Amino acid sequence: MLMPKKTKWRKDQKRRRGGKASRNLNISFGSYGLKSTTACWVTSRQIEAARRVMTQYVKKGGQIWIRIFPDKPVTIHGGEIPMGKGKGAVDHYVAVIKPGTVMFEMEGINKETAKKAMELAGHKLPVKCQFISKE
Repeated sequence: MLMPKKTKWRKDQKRRRGGKASRNLNISFGSYGLKSTTACWVTSRQIEAARRVMTQYVKKGGQIWIRIFPDKPVTIHGGEIPMGKGKGAVDHYVAVIKPGTVMFEMEGINKETAKKAMELAGHKLPVKCQFISKE
């Protein structure tokens, strides 16, 4: 699973989810892409599930680029811990997704296959997506 090797700070604050994406707006590497239309946190497990379903669908053909990386730590307390007692331990990492972010890219396959693979990957993600192409 994806996670940073080293972080500047161990724990991070939540911040607000707002605004539109200012980077990763266009297709850079491939010919087809999966673009988000809503804001959400995507966990490393969800990114891995989407990657697996895409690679299984295209089999040996094509190349896939993952344009997002989970670098935000999310902390969690145990089930029966009382209120207070500080912030919990880091549980998992998420990627902050804003509307307009290109999350995945593909190349080397026809448009119909890429569209179906991206659609299957979109079902694994908690964010609404749309298929885009370079043309």
